[in-house]
Amino acid sequence: MRAARRVEAVKPSATLRISSIAKQLAREGKDVIDMSVGEPDFKTPQRIIEAAYRAMNEGKVFYTPTKGIPELLSAIAEKMRKENNVEATAENIIVTPGAKYAIYEAMMALIDEGDEVILLDPSWVSYEACVLMAGGKVVWVPHNEDFSDAPVENFVTPKTKMIVINTPSNPLGVVYGKEFLKKIRDIAVEKNIFVMSDEVYEKIIFEGTHYSLASFDDMFDRTITINGFSKTYSMTGWRIGYAVAPKWIIEKMNIIQSHSVSHPTSFVQYAALEALKSDSSFLEQMVAEFRARRDMIMRRLDELGISYAPPKGAFYIFMDVRRNGDVFCEEFLKKEYVALTPGSAFGISFKNWARLSYATSREKISEFLNRLERFISSKSSEL
Repeated sequence: MRAARRVEAVKPSATLRISSIAKQLAREGKDVIDMSVGEPDFKTPQRIIEAAYRAMNEGKVFYTPTKGIPELLSAIAEKMRKENNVEATAENIIVTPGAKYAIYEAMMALIDEGDEVILLDPSWVSYEACVLMAGGKVVWVPHNEDFSDAPVENFVTPKTKMIVINTPSNPLGVVYGKEFLKKIRDIAVEKNIFVMSDEVYEKIIFEGTHYSLASFDDMFDRTITINGFSKTYSMTGWRIGYAVAPKWIIEKMNIIQSHSVSHPTSFVQYAALEALKSDSSFLEQMVAEFRARRDMIMRRLDELGISYAPPKGAFYIFMDVRRNGDVFCEEFLKKEYVALTPGSAFGISFKNWARLSYATSREKISEFLNRLERFISSKSSEL
């Protein structure tokens, strides 16, 4: 007997081994600094928490429409029109238990056996898994040297069904410019290809401007925009996200949702509705703190001579450790008790890289940098 092929095709993430070691060391009482976690370390704003509590007290704890409550669908559509210049209506929205599930649903709804999906190398770990579970084939496209462009046009074939873009990028922190996104638009329109635009970090930008691909000419009918509340409102554990797409795609995604998770948690949807009503003060404070942490790390990495991708958004730095990243991360964790994510988790060309998340306190970041310098010095002395 064996498991289904769709599961066998997905290999365990390279992060699992590091995570397992980190947890074991923490159980042993070691002072582990976790720089691998991709979630804001801020408390969810109180008014959002109170909205969920209020909804529960009002009895809003039962089944909702599978796509989400009408008020939230309308609020998301309004947000897309005002902030993203995307002419969406409620029929173009589906609310999901996290943005990751929206990605999964879209892949399952659109990708058939043998379809090719273009991913930029490196990309977030779960895109590849979702493509493989849908029966598709991943085609990796390398970036140029400064990560501002990628020759996607050279990798399109008659089997190409979708291009996935994530801006700002995880793990790179890169914010793609309008010129590159215009090129993606031109390829998609000319070749009749879907584009998945993952915009979960759209509000966490330090340099550059965020552009939604669905706002480009002739792109709304072929774009699935992915977004959520986890990063912007520090709501990772609430599991609430959404997709914006042509009505027929949303209907297909809704079939999957109705037969799997039914709908997102009822009272969490009311919390998300409150989040969209919130002013920008929480976000401004969070982004300012992330910027300060980023600058703190960049200064020290520059002093240590460590190169990295330009972190203009999100809360990651993808750095070149100049040796096998899996070995580096494991040794760094065992010797200095710092958890990083090896670059091999994110693609095929960055085995000598590692991702760090600065979604932790400045005090821990300072200690991490001291341990990194000590570790690098010790490794250099061994050569």
